[in-house]
Amino acid sequence: MLQLKNKVILGSQSPRRRELMKLLDIPFECISLNADETFPFDLQAEEIAEYLAEKKSSLYTLKENELLITADTIVWINNQVLNKPKDIEEARRMLRLLSNNVHSVYTGVCIRTMNKKVVFSDEAKVYFKKLTEEEIDYYVEQYKPFDKAGAYGVQEWIGAVAISKIEGSYFNVMGLPVHLVYQHLKLFQHV
Repeated sequence: MLQLKNKVILGSQSPRRRELMKLLDIPFECISLNADETFPFDLQAEEIAEYLAEKKSSLYTLKENELLITADTIVWINNQVLNKPKDIEEARRMLRLLSNNVHSVYTGVCIRTMNKKVVFSDEAKVYFKKLTEEEIDYYVEQYKPFDKAGAYGVQEWIGAVAISKIEGSYFNVMGLPVHLVYQHLKLFQHV
């Protein structure tokens, strides 16, 4: 549907983001961009996600006729960010915090060519039911969610048994607000 003149590059190692990009029926290539995930402490919520998406983008030197898409997803609860857990204990702690609570998932996206750049984000509110210690232990041991913000993947067992409601895009919670990526890519059709 979209006719882009530029070669589209997804700067992500995430298999979920690759899967979501495929839904747009746009040919693209993947590259790995490893940015450290530190950010200024005065940033809040979506500002963090946008900052990290832009930080990843800055690691790649664009060539003529290339379009780069980078993204970063964070979990935001009680005015704090939950990034990827460092170990089993931190994953358990995060899941205890999410249990019987509501949190926001923000995905920041940066799309750029040599002469145009847009940075945007999307928010989804996620409602978790109360989790038992056994459920938390089972999930962490079986699914090892150490590469996921907030120590969970919405598309995994925990999403099926613990999430009672999502306000916003399911795909955003998975790691890429494809509806917004599509809308913003339309702005690049003639660039």
